Amino acid sequence: MSIDDDIETALDRAAKTIDSADRLTLMCHVTPDGDALGSMLGLHHALRAAGRQSVATFPEPFVVAPHYRDLPGLDLITRPADVPRDVGVVVTFDCGSLGRLGNLRELALSADELIVIDHHVSNERYGSLNVIDAHAAASGVVVRRLIEQMGLPLNRDVALCLYTALVCDTGRFQYESTTSGVFDLAAELLTFDLPVSQLSRTLFEEHSFAYLQLLGEALANATLVTEQSFVWTSVDRALLARHGVTMEEVEGLIDIIRRTSEADVACVLKEDVDGTVKVSLRSVGATDVEQLATAHGGGGHRFAAGFTSKDDIETTVRRIRESLSSLPR
Repeated sequence: MSIDDDIETALDRAAKTIDSADRLTLMCHVTPDGDALGSMLGLHHALRAAGRQSVATFPEPFVVAPHYRDLPGLDLITRPADVPRDVGVVVTFDCGSLGRLGNLRELALSADELIVIDHHVSNERYGSLNVIDAHAAASGVVVRRLIEQMGLPLNRDVALCLYTALVCDTGRFQYESTTSGVFDLAAELLTFDLPVSQLSRTLFEEHSFAYLQLLGEALANATLVTEQSFVWTSVDRALLARHGVTMEEVEGLIDIIRRTSEADVACVLKEDVDGTVKVSLRSVGATDVEQLATAHGGGGHRFAAGFTSKDDIETTVRRIRESLSSLPR
């Protein structure tokens, strides 16, 4: 049965459950972003520094995007096939549904307790204990509070991971989720002498020349639907193969498309190897893209959301446009 307490009670229960666990397995969602990786590794480092053993993992395909390479602890992450079957207490991070756990889903369901840590309002609350703060700017913010609740100290590795979570999910402190509390947390984390300039470059600015060539083609093929204030482009498998670029490398393409001044809603559709289409949505403010994503089986926030479609790119775009026509503005 799902427990949905207020956030402080949920944090206290989670801290006590983790503290008393003999075995801990940490999981984040498939194709993890900065918040998912940073949140999971942040707690992983805090536990290890306290002498607690935990296993950290994420689903296949077991690939980390190159711009997260400076995150400490990537070498500590265990491949799904190597995760012990007796998982004990499982903690998931930034993962809105069991489906986002991919081939780790059944292991998560076998847990003695399943703790869900997230900040997405669309989270399906699939845990035995759900620590979900829809007002938090990132799952990393919730993890910082959990670490404090457990009485564990921060160290540089923890701080670097949580700062990555924070800076990624606030869009480098640009999104409306950026509050005075966000800056307070950033200030605390920066006392650990983090390499902010280097981290910003690797996370947001550094790309291979092949990606830049792909970007030029993707931008040239972008479509602006003026009457719906909607802009979109797509990346199919042929485009990736032509430029020798991986799916993970194009994660940030949506942040370039969303700069279109004539559009409130921006969309990037990416064709995966299995033929499914991963859809990333962003809103400047007038449209709640979380509602749009939820209508298609996904989730997220008002300003950033996504879903996976089994239809082809053209059909998926048509469905999105139909949904846009019915959304309030």
